Amino acid sequence: MKVLVVGGGGREHALVWKIAQSPLVTQVFCAPGNPGTASLAVNVPIKADEIDKLLGFAKSEGIDLTVVGPEQPLSLGIVDLFQEYGMKIFGPSRAAARIEASKAFSKDLMQKYGIPTAAYGVFTEIEPALAFIQQTGAPIVVKADGLAAGKGVVVAQTVDEANAAVQEMLSGNAFGSAGSRVVIEEFLEGEEASFLAITDGKEVIPLASAQDHKAIFDGDKGPNTGGMGAYSPAPVVTPSVHAAAMEQVVQRAVDGMAAEGCPYCGILYAGLMVKDGQVKTLEFNARFGDPECQPLLMRMQSDLVPLLLAVAEGSLAGKTIEWYDQAAVCVVMAAEGYPGEIAKGDEINGLAAADQLADVTVFHAGTAEKCGKVVTAGGRVLGVTARGTTVAAAIERAYQGVAAITWRGVQFRRDIGRKALDRR
Repeated sequence: MKVLVVGGGGREHALVWKIAQSPLVTQVFCAPGNPGTASLAVNVPIKADEIDKLLGFAKSEGIDLTVVGPEQPLSLGIVDLFQEYGMKIFGPSRAAARIEASKAFSKDLMQKYGIPTAAYGVFTEIEPALAFIQQTGAPIVVKADGLAAGKGVVVAQTVDEANAAVQEMLSGNAFGSAGSRVVIEEFLEGEEASFLAITDGKEVIPLASAQDHKAIFDGDKGPNTGGMGAYSPAPVVTPSVHAAAMEQVVQRAVDGMAAEGCPYCGILYAGLMVKDGQVKTLEFNARFGDPECQPLLMRMQSDLVPLLLAVAEGSLAGKTIEWYDQAAVCVVMAAEGYPGEIAKGDEINGLAAADQLADVTVFHAGTAEKCGKVVTAGGRVLGVTARGTTVAAAIERAYQGVAAITWRGVQFRRDIGRKALDRR
């Protein structure tokens, strides 16, 4: 069968890498792809948000299954469009993708269906928002309602900082239309975890646990990013936490979406805050996390394609997932200036040396090819991912891969996975 992967980041490179291993697959295409996917798939020069062009390509090429990586085409209704023309596609509908595309919709869903989460308010005007902040106090969390590439969240340590975030979002156009409405939440203490599941709208199969590292600097300091690294499994997700996440969060969300008339099919990502064995939900995402996707797929022993196909065809019944009894760690290497204004076009050295290391795979995220050389082309440039018998072993291998790669101004965190080691 022919498979089209939509997107061009690290998550999509990982999906292409895993899908290409399936004996069911004869050819993989990736739109638009990147220099990393080019070694495994045919890159197609169509952007992820050009959904009409993607449909045209899928029809003309006879694509048997389309897999959507990023959130933007989902929010634009790519799944609805493909299904209208009888094309098999993996991902939630436009209505279901609101669980990520609108934080207000997501929070209201949580409240209605008893999904544990932080107290919150939704605002489109500045003065009521400032009054809510004054009443609640700091620390407090201010979120742009719409899609902001993982960066539309400000964890304000002071009331003044929260007020400034509201001003920037509602009147300063900090996140464009995504910030025309804000969600303000109480600050939750604890340890974050990423809990992903695959669902056909009824059946729900959990993936392995994972933990992301959002802040740019070591020790979770500095502004939030799209993610600076991830590892799996995450020791904070104990058996009891796992059970609570499935029963109180994911299953209630899937059941709630069905009750709302927009059944959720695809990957459902729940960002959790865990404290004293209790879980609360920070957010939902409508797709694989990036960079969580990279270590999760390295640990997945099962063929991914039958699972994707089963969801696209509407029935996961009887499916299971087997995992390697190993850990995996992804360290993101980012461009100078990220998550602010970034430098582009710097030549990346050492990719071949890193790829030759045992159990290390370098997933491309923000790269491009220029005059036969691979150069930086985005904020998060590479996701160096490694597998090991333990988290500690996987960390060591991942950083061996990182050490082999250089470019001007490269930055990365040096403490990815440390929380897992601290729990030993």
